[in-house]
Amino acid sequence: MQKFNLTFLSMKFLFSMLLVAVITGVNGQTIKNNLVIMGKTDSVRSKVLNEERTVWIYLPTGYDPASQQRYPVFYLLDADWNFAAFTGMVHELSEVIGNTVVPPAIIVAIPNTDRTRDLTPTNAMSGPDGKSVPDFKTSGGGEKFTSFIQTELIPHIDSAYHTAPYKLLIGHSFGGLTAMNIIINHTDMFNDYIVIDPSMWWDGRKLLTQAAEVFKQKRFEGKNMFLAIANTMPYGMDTLRVQKDTSGATAHIRSILGLKNTLQQNAGNGLHWSCKYYNEDSHGSVPLMAEYDGLHFLFSFYNFPPGFQTTLTDKNAKIDLEAAFNDHYADISKHMGYKMLPPEDMLNQIGYYLLQTNLPERAYAAFNLNIKNYPNSPNADDSMGDYYDHQKNKAKAIEYYTKALKIKENPETRKKLEKLQAGK
Repeated sequence: MQKFNLTFLSMKFLFSMLLVAVITGVNGQTIKNNLVIMGKTDSVRSKVLNEERTVWIYLPTGYDPASQQRYPVFYLLDADWNFAAFTGMVHELSEVIGNTVVPPAIIVAIPNTDRTRDLTPTNAMSGPDGKSVPDFKTSGGGEKFTSFIQTELIPHIDSAYHTAPYKLLIGHSFGGLTAMNIIINHTDMFNDYIVIDPSMWWDGRKLLTQAAEVFKQKRFEGKNMFLAIANTMPYGMDTLRVQKDTSGATAHIRSILGLKNTLQQNAGNGLHWSCKYYNEDSHGSVPLMAEYDGLHFLFSFYNFPPGFQTTLTDKNAKIDLEAAFNDHYADISKHMGYKMLPPEDMLNQIGYYLLQTNLPERAYAAFNLNIKNYPNSPNADDSMGDYYDHQKNKAKAIEYYTKALKIKENPETRKKLEKLQAGK
């Protein structure tokens, strides 16, 4: 089933830009009552926290509860100010070949109720400068919050949505502190981590001290982490001078640089990690750039090789589309830790574009691969019906429209079938 019209798009635009403005009626971004809706809410009644916890859910384009396709899950802390930017970024980086930096993913963003309580692992009353902060009196509930995620939220998400085994955690500031606590003390909860300017100064650097021992003694094979450091230094300092400073004003960045040093000193523990310092970004502005760079680091294997999209649409090039996609996703599967298939919606888009640019054999290969990978998808059969209708093969078009309708009734498919049966 063709979900939008590609005839007016140039090849360059199709393969280098996300079609946000022309995609409607999908889960990623839905237009309803003149509003662009980016997601939905869900909730879990937590026995661990003794409260109802709302979460914000983003479902990728093409998500269909009836489909066999399953998606990795990105868990995002501090949903209150991170959800819009992060979901937009994932949407931008996962939807169209040539721009597939990350896989289409379900995003579960957790808004705060008592941020200090949930995102601090121990109870403490002083800030990075050592001065008392009355608002910290509820601190220290991090282990309970982690237990809520592990024993209640993740099982709920896995039961309610089409999830794959891969899970990523993203945390900034206190959220970054939470992410570090989970890496150190609950390592296997997530596959990968994006840790953004974490508050490692918390409680007299207690977690930083623990990290020095844990990263020395523990193995982290299969775990990946991106660490971002913002410029929170007083004017005139640099990252070398600041490490010799002892003032409270530099405690935040010094603690993160201490974490970086710990990671460097224990490079043989199996953790695959990268760190980037953002000289031009403050503690508040760094999440956007850090999430972008972190996704590129963690999914460096995911995108197609340079030039692939050009070859795919070059009429003179020799390419076995099915073999190319199967080989690429076999490599992706090794990195992700489970069998991952080419996304149905992406192959569907490619099939229609190839069909409309007079490359019917390659279009057939795209549609046929979807049928092989998603045999119970009515959309895959409907699209093959469109292929045969385009090729003026009435009998085969009727066959595939009929197959699609046996799986699921659809008024658009029914209309096309009846039109062909009436000889129109």
